[in-house]
Amino acid sequence: MPVFVRWIVLVVALLAPFAAEAQSKKEWTPQERLERGDRFANNGNYTRALEEYNHVRNYNRDDPVSLEAELAIADLYFKKGDFEQAKLQYEDFSRLHPRNAKLDWVVFRTGLCLFKRAPGMAGRDQTPTRQAVNTWTGFAERFADSEHKDEVAEMVGKARGRLARKELQIARFYANRDAWVAVRRRTEGLAAKYPDAPTVPEALALASIAYHKTGDAEAATRARERLVAAAPESRWIERVDRELATPLGATPEDVIFVRPYRVSGSAPAAGGAPQ
Repeated sequence: MPVFVRWIVLVVALLAPFAAEAQSKKEWTPQERLERGDRFANNGNYTRALEEYNHVRNYNRDDPVSLEAELAIADLYFKKGDFEQAKLQYEDFSRLHPRNAKLDWVVFRTGLCLFKRAPGMAGRDQTPTRQAVNTWTGFAERFADSEHKDEVAEMVGKARGRLARKELQIARFYANRDAWVAVRRRTEGLAAKYPDAPTVPEALALASIAYHKTGDAEAATRARERLVAAAPESRWIERVDRELATPLGATPEDVIFVRPYRVSGSAPAAGGAPQ
């Protein structure tokens, strides 16, 4: 190899690290950084993705792409399963940009973060589930043209079903302890709040039995009629009929205290009241 060629090869080799460093220090445009963040996120490199999104958000406040970066940060936390942090990011976006075109997505995801944070077991504290329902209330009216309306309606149904199961579990708890006044309260509340829930037939059956046990034959009959109307083939009708064939119970003089409902291993509710 001629001497001058060897010199050229040597110079190129010496300059290569500097060229690489210069490339690494390239001044990316906000859009390019956003796209880099998307690629990192899609590859599971959440740390680098977050760095890119934060750079766009923090240093390009006047560029519309910064709003995309804000949403991308919230979506990234959601994708990671950090639903509490995602919820906070979505809420910040809602507060700062209340008229943004993607606000329907933000409200949908805010409620979904709450729903996913709630325990899967209906018997445990379902405060996040109730908060999710509240977040989604009025969604169809507020965002009449949203492509997420059907998803929200489906999730509201799931959330309300979970809350109804929670009420039914509490009613069963009291029934097992012969606290029939408490059973009446819980089952009637369930049927009123969640009339379309699959748990309504059992709730009406327990309500009818509870009224019979506490001496209210008329209310017991009405609850049975509602059960038959709601679920004419329900297996609960036979059980109710057996109970109503027994002697009518006595009207309670005072409400008897029963240890408040709680799931084994869970903390007692504030003030000792069922949740």
